[in-house]
Amino acid sequence: MSIQCALQGIEFSRTKAREINYSRRNGMKLKKEDLEYFRGMLQKQLDDLVRGAGKTVDDMVDAETKTSFPDPTDRASMESDRNFELRIRDRERKLINKIKKTLDKIEDGTFGFCEVCGEPIDFKRLEARPVTTQCIDCKTSEEEEEKIRKL
Repeated sequence: MSIQCALQGIEFSRTKAREINYSRRNGMKLKKEDLEYFRGMLQKQLDDLVRGAGKTVDDMVDAETKTSFPDPTDRASMESDRNFELRIRDRERKLINKIKKTLDKIEDGTFGFCEVCGEPIDFKRLEARPVTTQCIDCKTSEEEEEKIRKL
């Protein structure tokens, strides 16, 4: 996803957030319109990622067939750029899987609840990262434990 698409998504999120009724306060279950808001946001992000992945494949095929590099340095530079692009697409592939799992959670009614403690995840956290599976307290604890294990 390009930076411009990401910024547009953030602006969309902020604008929509002003219109949404914040039902998550006091640990309440998300309202139907909140779930539709997140479903729409995630579906748009998913569509953008899938479109970007298809464009990348097309661009790589075109570049491979049209370009010949007599200079090894030029060839190395092109391969480095290609590897970088593939790493980005791999990260996006993982995000696509997370988005699909989150959409499934919206369908089965488990979206918005921490997988560790079962408590509702704060609405603002879900807005910032809708694919999150943990509340801020559990995620913070997990990261602190990881940091201790690395030392």
